[in-house]
Amino acid sequence: MLKSRAFVRKTKRGNVIKVVKEHYLRDDIYCGIPGCPRCASQTTTITQTPPRTTKLVPTPHYVLPDTNVLYHQIDVMEHAAFVNVIILQTVLEELRHRSKPVYDRVRALIAEPARSFYVFSNEHSRETYIERQKDESPNDRNDRAIRTATRWYNEHLGGARKVVLITDDGDNRRKALGEGLPAFHVRQYVESLADYPELIDMVANVAEEDIDAESRYTYPEHLSKSQILAGLKSGAFHQGTLNISQHNYLEGSIFAKVNGEEMTVMILGREHLNRGVQGDIVAVQMLPKSEWKAAVSVVIDEEDVEKEDEEAKPTTAPDEVAAAESAMEVDSAPVEELKPTGRIVGIIKRNWRAYCGTIDKTSVREGQAGGMQPVFFWAMDRRIPKIRIRTRQAATLCGQRVVVAIDGWPKNARYPQGHYVRTLGAVGDAATETEVLLLEHDVPFAPFSPLVLSFLPVEGEKWEVDDEKHLHGREDFRGLDICSIDPPGCTDIDDALHARKLPNGNYEVGVHIADVSNFVKPENAMDLEAQRRGTTVYLVDKRIDMLPSLLGTNLCSLRSNVDRLAFSCIWEVTPDAKVKDVRYTKSVIRSKASLTYDAAQARLDDPNLDDPVTLGIKALNMLAKKLRAQRIERGALTLASPEIRFKMENDQQDPVDVEMKELKETNALVEEFMLLANIYVAKKIQSVFPESSMLRRHPRPPPSNFETLTKAVGELGLTLDPSTSKTLADSLDRCVLPEEPYINKLIRIMTTRCMMQAVYFCSGTVPEQEFWHYGLASEIYTHFTSPIRRYADLVVHRLLAAAIGYDKGYSSELTDKVKATEMCNVLNYRHRMAQQASRSSVELFTNRYFKGKVVEEEAYVIRVMKNGFSVLIPRYGIEGYVYASPTSSPSASPFTYDADTNRLVAPSATIQLFMKVTVAVTVEEAGQAAAQRSKLVVRLVKPFVEGLSGTPEEAAKKDGKAGVGSARLRAGADEREGKRAKRK
Repeated sequence: MLKSRAFVRKTKRGNVIKVVKEHYLRDDIYCGIPGCPRCASQTTTITQTPPRTTKLVPTPHYVLPDTNVLYHQIDVMEHAAFVNVIILQTVLEELRHRSKPVYDRVRALIAEPARSFYVFSNEHSRETYIERQKDESPNDRNDRAIRTATRWYNEHLGGARKVVLITDDGDNRRKALGEGLPAFHVRQYVESLADYPELIDMVANVAEEDIDAESRYTYPEHLSKSQILAGLKSGAFHQGTLNISQHNYLEGSIFAKVNGEEMTVMILGREHLNRGVQGDIVAVQMLPKSEWKAAVSVVIDEEDVEKEDEEAKPTTAPDEVAAAESAMEVDSAPVEELKPTGRIVGIIKRNWRAYCGTIDKTSVREGQAGGMQPVFFWAMDRRIPKIRIRTRQAATLCGQRVVVAIDGWPKNARYPQGHYVRTLGAVGDAATETEVLLLEHDVPFAPFSPLVLSFLPVEGEKWEVDDEKHLHGREDFRGLDICSIDPPGCTDIDDALHARKLPNGNYEVGVHIADVSNFVKPENAMDLEAQRRGTTVYLVDKRIDMLPSLLGTNLCSLRSNVDRLAFSCIWEVTPDAKVKDVRYTKSVIRSKASLTYDAAQARLDDPNLDDPVTLGIKALNMLAKKLRAQRIERGALTLASPEIRFKMENDQQDPVDVEMKELKETNALVEEFMLLANIYVAKKIQSVFPESSMLRRHPRPPPSNFETLTKAVGELGLTLDPSTSKTLADSLDRCVLPEEPYINKLIRIMTTRCMMQAVYFCSGTVPEQEFWHYGLASEIYTHFTSPIRRYADLVVHRLLAAAIGYDKGYSSELTDKVKATEMCNVLNYRHRMAQQASRSSVELFTNRYFKGKVVEEEAYVIRVMKNGFSVLIPRYGIEGYVYASPTSSPSASPFTYDADTNRLVAPSATIQLFMKVTVAVTVEEAGQAAAQRSKLVVRLVKPFVEGLSGTPEEAAKKDGKAGVGSARLRAGADEREGKRAKRK
């Protein structure tokens, strides 16, 4: 049956055209119910599992949810209790336009055979399709279509079985009941599933009601979407992603373009944040300049504030006190130091996700075992406000890591409301804590599916290079003296190198990269999974692979003495490290040695070794030093980071020691040639695909990023010049204090934190002058050398293969600028999350190392804030925050903050940037705090401060080395300050 609809529309040029839309309706669409006599000719069914019966619906039945149920209650629908579910085409299409993430989750359920989610094409069935009526809204039409399909199903099944409509839309449910259809609220239906008592906790509360009745708080009303759009268009509002401070949960900011200039707009206090949550896209109205503030950071922990609230019941709410003290002083600040401030007037897009954390056991009421009660949940991410949920499992959930989702945040509720999703495991358990950090950073870590694994070579580990099959179009480099140099225990060997002297006195240098693209073809399930994962994630105790281990640690790993497929860059280089020529080719190699950095360094240091592999390494090292000198001359930066390595014993969960990672000459050797390969490959692919190449750039940091550091370095009599990467590199070399050798490394570490994030981008979306990689001082750059662990490199391999003519039938995906840009955005996100997950893993194991210990160590002050200071402990490569008060009350602090010099001043000591101190480090165990979040506790030992560092007798017993160093640094600074005063 064919239905058509004609209408006219106006084009952008003003022409009027007639559009005819044809809609084909069929009467043979299968209902999906097994054993249906009317659809007997069909074989595909929902499932062979018998339909469920409940006290609410004693007849065997199937569930048909509407769009709102899938959107709001997806956590419930994903529970194993829900099988035999009918998803209407109307619902699925509406959901796709409403929320892509939820749509993808529903699609995953549909693809899982055991769950039996069946899609019924009601919009193409002659018996269920309906026309939109006059003056009927699209939403009302869709609700009517859902009721129509429910009625058809029940008539179609003839009464032996039912289809039950699940909807939380009151009007839709009333109409369904009025039409004689079985329809229930989600909570009604879930309560009838007696075998799954935990499901009732998972029901989202989407009603705009105040569940925080004991603590009334009214926020300003959010503006409507039309008001927000009008304000953004007129320039009255500014759009940005809300970023909450890690140190102060009442201090947020957005990065927005104001009057043509990009700047950070501060948003301070609970009222101005106005129910914004970390990651939300918000509309912000600028406050008048009279309310702009000068930034002075302060650490405020929501747990401490709430504890004060419970104990002291002050007349002024603690959060308002915190906001007043938070950062911002107007009177004493010069006008040029004032930062623009604003307030959130509306939410453009929520960025809520499922949060891992713990139940605040102080909020659990005793004597209500099994009864529904409201409790508070603390997220692991301290930027997330505490969330109020209702649960029947309160006592059971204490001491467990749980997952909670936010349902809403009414304007008259002090805190957002949410619902329980699932339990992960006991607080402190190593496996549970690792799962938590992976979930918190959105790292896909499920095992590879059978569908993905089906695209591995059928030979498995017995796969070998076949000359007849694989040599076509490749060069045979198996006779070259190639070797790989990697960290100890490395199994995913991406790269190998060789060097040999040519008859003309120059050198042939080769970088050989695993040819992953030979095994991972575009658009198959393995490729899509690798794209979704984006990168391999390295944790302290495990690795989350981007590719199945058969490829990553075997067939693509360039292990020694086996034939492997590679993609090679071959240069002719003069003895002065000048590149004369370069070519790119697919190849077959046979590495002669898989060396660790230490083993390669031993070969370099032994003058008696003259085998071909060692001679090649020595040639590479000689050339690498010259290449490095050339890079530094161009302005490449040599920065630093406090990287550590944990020592583990046997199967113990806790590390037994911590040591700093030591970099050797061979580390720099490998790095130089990987950089060279990435630069030359970037030039090649961009020359052939100027509009769609995947490149990587490092934007120049704005001068404002260096203001605090430059001022602090000046206090030491040193100068930092961030005008260009060259001036910055040169000034870093000059930032040396002979009496404090570590200061130079510390300044480099802090300089790293002033940098912008390097990002992937599509070449056709950015002007060529912005391709620049600031840190490497390179005009163009990409990632080519690690395709086993980075999807971006795999894309670049495909581009290079097409660029050199090896892949003549390459996919059009490679030239699609829009899709390339989307992919870059995904990979930037995955790369960022992987980095954060790795850091969190280090933090987790650091806490485990300090568990039950109190360790005193030297540390350096790297940031001064109004109520304390941050320190870096070189011995462990960790940072900690030292509160300037023994309690959370600022009035108890022995320090006074001097905003002009950015110092904390006490009668017996002054704390300033780069000062050496002695601190005591321990861990506050999970369970001691209300939120049961383990945290590193750092306390000042020296210099001695009354009321903060213990008794004078205890301080006198301590080793005085740190105190001497601190005094020397202070004395040196005071002397330089005096000299400057004299010159003035």
